[in-house]
Amino acid sequence: MSLAALDHDRRNKQPRTLTDAERERLEEYIDAIHYSSRYSDDEFEYRHVQLPKEMVKRIPKDYFDPSKGTLKLLWDEEWRGLGITQSLGWVHYEVHEPEPHILLFKRPINYQPPMVAD
Repeated sequence: MSLAALDHDRRNKQPRTLTDAERERLEEYIDAIHYSSRYSDDEFEYRHVQLPKEMVKRIPKDYFDPSKGTLKLLWDEEWRGLGITQSLGWVHYEVHEPEPHILLFKRPINYQPPMVAD
């Protein structure tokens, strides 16, 4: 699956940032977010991020897919707003449905961020 092949119907139409009050409700859980080691195939490197279950209960409802009861695929601004910290290039491409507090991320192997002109 290429990054372009992501199912964009499973995300908000545009990034929905947290309000200050919503962010404050999540603050106590940020240090308990668990990041897996990276693993890869021939095209992508992967990692999963495990959110504390209590944290997931405090995430705003419009971040969830009502048909599945899991988080939608989150835009970069959304998952960073939840307190997930990773280097550039990672894309949230799937939720592990049996354990909806586990978010799956990938990026191309040897990802290089775009150069910014001076």
